[in-house]
Amino acid sequence: MASTDAASRGLQVLVAHPAADLYGSDRVLLESVQALLERGHRVAVALPGPGPLVEQLRSRGAHVEFCPTPVLRKSLLSPAGLLRLGFEGARGLYRGAALVRRHRPDVLYVSTVTIPLWPLLGRLAGVRTVIHVHEAERHAARPLRIALALPLLLAHRIVANSNYSVATLEESLPALRGRARVLYNGVPGPGKPEPARTTLDGGLRVAYVGRLSHRKGVDVAVEAVAELRRSGVAATLDLVGAVFPGYEDFERGLRGRVRELGLEEAVAFHGFQPRTWDVLAAADAAVVPSRLDEPFGNTAVEAVLAARPVVVSNTSGLREAAAGYSSALSAAPGDAAALAGALARIAAEWDSFRAAAAADAAIAGERHSPARYRSSIAGFIAAAARGERRGKDPGPARDAAALGARE
Repeated sequence: MASTDAASRGLQVLVAHPAADLYGSDRVLLESVQALLERGHRVAVALPGPGPLVEQLRSRGAHVEFCPTPVLRKSLLSPAGLLRLGFEGARGLYRGAALVRRHRPDVLYVSTVTIPLWPLLGRLAGVRTVIHVHEAERHAARPLRIALALPLLLAHRIVANSNYSVATLEESLPALRGRARVLYNGVPGPGKPEPARTTLDGGLRVAYVGRLSHRKGVDVAVEAVAELRRSGVAATLDLVGAVFPGYEDFERGLRGRVRELGLEEAVAFHGFQPRTWDVLAAADAAVVPSRLDEPFGNTAVEAVLAARPVVVSNTSGLREAAAGYSSALSAAPGDAAALAGALARIAAEWDSFRAAAAADAAIAGERHSPARYRSSIAGFIAAAARGERRGKDPGPARDAAALGARE
């Protein structure tokens, strides 16, 4: 349990995270861990296994432990999947409990709703528990949404990355109404962004950064580039990211479609890249073409920070992430023609969009300041450790979605 003595000597914080990758929520975790370390707290991070996140955490001074526990995925919603979930849950409960006993944390910070054992472990051990919500599955089946939301009832404090995530939680489980606070992600920028090209010599260079998956709409981006080229607008596409293990068939199918469309020279697969700023600097515009709900949109923010126009799907948290930026356009999810139309508009009005993107980069830098985020999340976690019902406020729930992205 937390105490005055614990506060004076710095907290022992145990962090639980579902993967060791370096995508959106993983990078937010790095900011959270850095915030705690900068304030003299001791941080141990429980991960399911090795990956590029491990070295990033260790280089900042965090201790890393490998402790596999079940991660809720749709693939588990089958008889065989539920059996596997039960087996993994029993093993994870034993390993997690041993880890909690060894570290004796003042506070447990659970960096997702998809690892439901950790809130239970925190409660069983009498440890103050904070859950950070990065998910918003509003269009998932109601049983799955309830299953994701139920562990939040065990949390002492809840923070979420967007108004959309909070609204989805409250719709899924009304008992959570009013319990979550919104804190927009801190997103480190490239420093001084490299100005976009003054002229589009050779055509529009489009970048996609993120997972290669059907959900993320990567194939929509490919089809949109094909549509652009058929309409006489020269364009290329750089894909930066990899598939989730077990979904390699999607990448094979995507590469096959690129060949069918004759785009081998126009579409480049770069795989996972730990730094995306070079890719964005070489691009003229970015796309975030998700088919399904997104809780927020770090990749959209990264494009704005890089001073590049961006086209996002007109849905969910992506509207919130792109709100208020003159260089951001929206397109109907899954509609390659609409995405192509938005990109064609950027190419046709390049001088205007280029200037707007340069101005928007400064706005995004303030809105998603890593220093501001670190101060807020550290205060939020420390307040939970002290047992305060409402500690340092991470900021008002801003209805940024109401500002709307440019149509």
